[in-house]
Amino acid sequence: MPATKARDIMTAGAECVQAHDNALDAARKMTDLGVGALPICGVNNRLVGVVTDRDIVVSVLGKGLDPAEVEMGTLAQGEAVTIGADDGADEIFSTMTRHKVRRLPVIDGTDLVGMVALADVARALDAPTSGRLIEALSTD
Repeated sequence: MPATKARDIMTAGAECVQAHDNALDAARKMTDLGVGALPICGVNNRLVGVVTDRDIVVSVLGKGLDPAEVEMGTLAQGEAVTIGADDGADEIFSTMTRHKVRRLPVIDGTDLVGMVALADVARALDAPTSGRLIEALSTD
């Protein structure tokens, strides 16, 4: 049986929020899509980061900022952590653990093709390994 790849377990067709979109628009899009994170895309639809519902609460609302005024590009911190579409579950595990993230954009070449979440990779790994992943991401 071939190894599970990111493309096998990801949610395809990830929708971006644009870097110039505001936090209110992003929150509405998350609500409409029923997701807790969105990739942030900039010029030529290139991935510049990921915004989570927690980012909006902590970095916008928690600081008393107006969500209609805060652009998503300002929440993108450094280079986006991604995984390749053909990378295996072990590489996803390693990347999530190393960067302490629960969701990863999946890239095929330079194109965003989906998102893989902690739950997706946990289902693809054996029980002891998925347990280690959850434990690693649950600690500070």
